[in-house]
Amino acid sequence: MNAYDVIRKPLVTEKSNIGREAQNLVTFAVDPHASKPEIRNAVEQLFSVKVLDVRTLRMPRKSRRVGKTMGYKPRWKKAVVRLAEGQRIEFFEGV
Repeated sequence: MNAYDVIRKPLVTEKSNIGREAQNLVTFAVDPHASKPEIRNAVEQLFSVKVLDVRTLRMPRKSRRVGKTMGYKPRWKKAVVRLAEGQRIEFFEGV
């Protein structure tokens, strides 16, 4: 699996920003079939950083309503990656 296929997008939320500042954690939305070693290799390859730990979560599907029709948003996988001391990933340079 290609590194660009594993990492879908970074998740920039209030909770992920607190984790980034306090514990050097970075959160990504990843491919649901990606394993922890694949996620580790993809982050190290794309961002040139040293990864210490990878934790994954399967996020549940949520119901959504459009008019009178009920549907569901799909399930997805989240990865919380802990970087080595002194390593950083900046998503918004110069802001």
